[in-house]
Amino acid sequence: MAVAVGGDDVRGCGVARWRCTAVVTLAMLLAGTGAARADGWHGFGGDAQHTAMSPVAAQEMGRVRWTTPLDLQPYYSGQSLLIHYGTPMVTRSNTVIIPVKTGATDGFRVEARRADTGTLLWMQPTDYTLPVHGWVPSLGPTLTRRERLFIPGAGGTLYRRVLPDHATGRTTQRVFYGLRNYQANPRSFNDNVRISTPITADAREVLYFGFVTTDRAPLGLRSGVARVSAGRGSTWIAAPTAAGDSTIQKVVYNCAPALSPDGTLLYIAVTDNDESGSGAGYLLALDSRTLAPLARVRLKDVVHAANDAVLPDDGTASPTVGPDGDVYFGVIESPVGSNHLRGWLLHFDAMLSQVKTPGAFGWDDTASIVPAAAVPSYGGISSYLLMAKYNNYAEGGGDGVNKFAVLDPHDSMVDPISGANVMREVLTVTAPTPDPLAREDGFPNAVKEWCVNTGAVDPQSKGAFLNNEDGVMYRWDFTTNTLASSLQITRGLFEAYTPTIIGPDGTVYAISNGILFAIGR
Repeated sequence: MAVAVGGDDVRGCGVARWRCTAVVTLAMLLAGTGAARADGWHGFGGDAQHTAMSPVAAQEMGRVRWTTPLDLQPYYSGQSLLIHYGTPMVTRSNTVIIPVKTGATDGFRVEARRADTGTLLWMQPTDYTLPVHGWVPSLGPTLTRRERLFIPGAGGTLYRRVLPDHATGRTTQRVFYGLRNYQANPRSFNDNVRISTPITADAREVLYFGFVTTDRAPLGLRSGVARVSAGRGSTWIAAPTAAGDSTIQKVVYNCAPALSPDGTLLYIAVTDNDESGSGAGYLLALDSRTLAPLARVRLKDVVHAANDAVLPDDGTASPTVGPDGDVYFGVIESPVGSNHLRGWLLHFDAMLSQVKTPGAFGWDDTASIVPAAAVPSYGGISSYLLMAKYNNYAEGGGDGVNKFAVLDPHDSMVDPISGANVMREVLTVTAPTPDPLAREDGFPNAVKEWCVNTGAVDPQSKGAFLNNEDGVMYRWDFTTNTLASSLQITRGLFEAYTPTIIGPDGTVYAISNGILFAIGR
């Protein structure tokens, strides 16, 4: 069962009682998520459903206006940078808030910069430390609707900073198991409890995240899901309890929780892997008010239905929730490599009881929402579409012709690679830069990978912004189905996938080689 904690450090707040919502219109999604983040970008995927839709039109990609490092000591593995960087955020007053890695193996701070010039406004260190890992996980702060910034801290704590647009702002601490408990034994909590996912916030400043513990954690804490409110509603639930399965060990690393459009359901993935690596597990639906388990689904391979799908800690796949309440989540296929390492974008109804048509790609990717009206050539019945990476890895048995795709979640086609029934391709676009190494290895049409884990969609100008491992930022025009504009930002690098975002003045932000680039006129 969930464990409630008294509110010695917070004040009252609540959310509506859970109810099952069968259909939610696109207008409701825009009213909920758009209003919740107004004209800012508030965390992973932009909002609590991870739609990655911008409420404003993006600027033309004329130049790099400014840059700043996200990593002061990048750790390269050969020629690769296998580090997941936290998503930048932007306030409605246009302050860019940036998680920064300060040490070679650990150490973080958060910086705030003026969006027009990149001038430093303030910086705040955090004592957060990483859990045991393979690829370096992200530090995942969030900016709430009330424009309060929450930063992960040591021992599973959160630092709350007010007035993020000002050079100074009061900082307080919140703790899901009680501030007094933490203050009585901070070293023990710091050594044995760590946040392991980005933070997600609802419209009332209630926060959700995954955390991991060791066997020595105080208070009987066990790896699971936390809920932190401003009152007596802070609570947590152990991952095996949430899943109803004693073999489950923890929340999947980097899996940002997602909320249903009405905020009553919380979605998160859990795994039976107890250390950094890969395992099998479930996608869960929890009551967002109490964290009580409401539904679960065992995540399976699409072609080999008896096989559990693989949930890797080296990815960043997080649930996306559509306007109709459907839920999408990316996994790796099993046997690994049987789908060219593309994985699957699994697709369920709101209560996870109905398995629907999957997408053909799911590895390290969180699908973005595209209003159907943003794709003029689309003539189907869906009110929204999905945008997903569509790489076809040469090293995984594919041809190296790496694409991005807009998919119809409510229509299907036969996938030419796997033979599975998958979401119908509405648009696809192929990366333009040849991959010389793959071509030398016998893949004559191979091109550089798309390097995106959540891609910013601009419904106003009917396009999206995509980063590539060739070091170029592209604008994909949905009207012409072309890469209509581009801007070279680095020489290119094989690296862990990165987010793209759009600020309230239309500035486009991209990450390459541990550097944040502000792109605009």
